[in-house]
Amino acid sequence: MKDLAIKFGLKVRDKRRELGLSQDKLALLAEIDRSYAGRVERGEVNITLEKAYQLAEVLECDLRDILP
Repeated sequence: MKDLAIKFGLKVRDKRRELGLSQDKLALLAEIDRSYAGRVERGEVNITLEKAYQLAEVLECDLRDILP
């Protein structure tokens, strides 16, 4: 399961960087804590579906695009 969280986090990070967003900006727009955004990108947390959809919206993509 940890492997999935890491793969998800890497996809989120790649998409964020592609859009030129900082972790701070991503967190602000997704209404999550910046440290939580960092833990998501490092695969250290199991994100809820609600948060995953929020991230996808901010990243201007379909959730399927950032799922492992």
